[in-house]
Amino acid sequence: MNDLYISGQLVDIPKRTIYCAEAKIENGLIVSIQKTRQDNSLPFILPGFVDAHVHIESSMLVPAEFARLSVPHGTVATVSDPHEIANVCGMEGVNYMIDNGKQVPFKFYFGAPSCVPATSFETAGGEITVQDIHNLLERKEISYLAEMMNWPGTINKDPLVMEKIALAKKYGKPVDGHAPGLKGELAAKYASAGITTDHECFTKEEALDKIHLGMKIAIREGSAAKNFEALIDLVDDFPDMIMFCSDDKHPDNLALGHINELVKRAVAKRKDIFDVLKAACITPVQHYEMDVGQLKVGDPADFILVEDLKDFKVIQTFIDGQKVAENGKTLIGRVDNKIINNFNISEKQVEEFGLPADGKTVRVIEALDGQLITPEVRGEINVKDGYALSDPESDILKIAVVNRYENAPPAIAFIKNIGLKEGAIASSVGHDSHNIIAVGVDDASICKAVNLLIEKKGGVSAVSREEKMVLALPVGGIMSNEDGYKVAEAYTKIDQMAKKMGSRLQSPFMTLSFMALLVIPNLKLSDKGLFDGQKFEFVDVFLP
Repeated sequence: MNDLYISGQLVDIPKRTIYCAEAKIENGLIVSIQKTRQDNSLPFILPGFVDAHVHIESSMLVPAEFARLSVPHGTVATVSDPHEIANVCGMEGVNYMIDNGKQVPFKFYFGAPSCVPATSFETAGGEITVQDIHNLLERKEISYLAEMMNWPGTINKDPLVMEKIALAKKYGKPVDGHAPGLKGELAAKYASAGITTDHECFTKEEALDKIHLGMKIAIREGSAAKNFEALIDLVDDFPDMIMFCSDDKHPDNLALGHINELVKRAVAKRKDIFDVLKAACITPVQHYEMDVGQLKVGDPADFILVEDLKDFKVIQTFIDGQKVAENGKTLIGRVDNKIINNFNISEKQVEEFGLPADGKTVRVIEALDGQLITPEVRGEINVKDGYALSDPESDILKIAVVNRYENAPPAIAFIKNIGLKEGAIASSVGHDSHNIIAVGVDDASICKAVNLLIEKKGGVSAVSREEKMVLALPVGGIMSNEDGYKVAEAYTKIDQMAKKMGSRLQSPFMTLSFMALLVIPNLKLSDKGLFDGQKFEFVDVFLP
């Protein structure tokens, strides 16, 4: 690799200063930084942005394609939990993510999934055992123990949970948290077990409790969960404890922006620019001991050039001294993305989605736009010939979860705020076990949407009175092996179709994908039935 010289206004985040400089790069490393004469016309040189917690699979892209779409936004590295594909394909899935990511110039830092399957109340396709976690944490490619979603097991010192955490401590690797709503004594017990981060906070009060316990807070702004507005003020008083993350970001959103958007919004709110950039560029690297450059002599040459420190429009992105993006265009080439999957069911019949009525009053999942929590509300549904039906006028629709690993009767319940006035939408991206989730105004539409996914062995689908559309996701039933920009375009079209059918949600399919996520309260639906996420038990659909 030839020597490279980069000139610009260097933003020295630790020293909280900006000065003109020329950096010399040899063999992917910064070998010198020389101050130069001040020239305000030069672009700004920053360390690259880091997403401190993301499930690559939620972008519907394999790692190589995720990298292609994210580098134009200045992202050079991610802290990535591969538990989505692990829930489908087990260790084969984890190895797939690591191997696929190695094919491109991007810094993926994967964790060992800690909770696969997430619960015993759903059917998953894979399992990550304690021995698997031991084997993973031994590897240099694995940087941490991924989010410990079993917070009840953590605070109650469940032996299996404690064994997993002990393994991370043995190998000197941090343990990520996942404890939505946990405060006070419960949060203290959780942190004392060795949990070092949380990305699930949705109130400032909750985040403050955890910060005072020594936990770092990753402020999340994804395609579904959006906590930036509630939490960004924390950076004023606790700049060393804050990171930025997306958690789950769909391809259409990723094509438009990434961590750069959070930096821009934070600076627009008059947050101190050095504190903001510390959260975006420095703290994740230090916390996870990532080999990602910080604009120091001897560091890997991972940096970005931006036009200004207001809009943060990225001119160029470099990783290990290689230019990987320029003026909004990716320079990472496409690679061969093989297919692995676990999808083993036959076509469904309309009758399977019928629900005998045991009254007219039901528990209803209330989907909240921009949140993962789903309160339980009561609702009245239509009944005809002894069967419970959707009521589009009241926006109480039937939701079904279909086991995709073996033939079994669908689980049926009701949901509010999806907003469809016709047809149905369905997705085999369904956290955490990735069974098929479908919502619709009638059983025939639900059945059609589900069968479109069974035919393709995974994807997202929409069925209206006039048309049907499906985006195939053949890799684990949750990712495409195609060009990421084409996937983003196709996803935009099916997202628009769902909204044309009546949904008012910002991201209907992303919201749908979380309706079986049992570890987030309150009311969810797994392939085994309606589930109370606070009591951690199944409950009846019908109320007296």
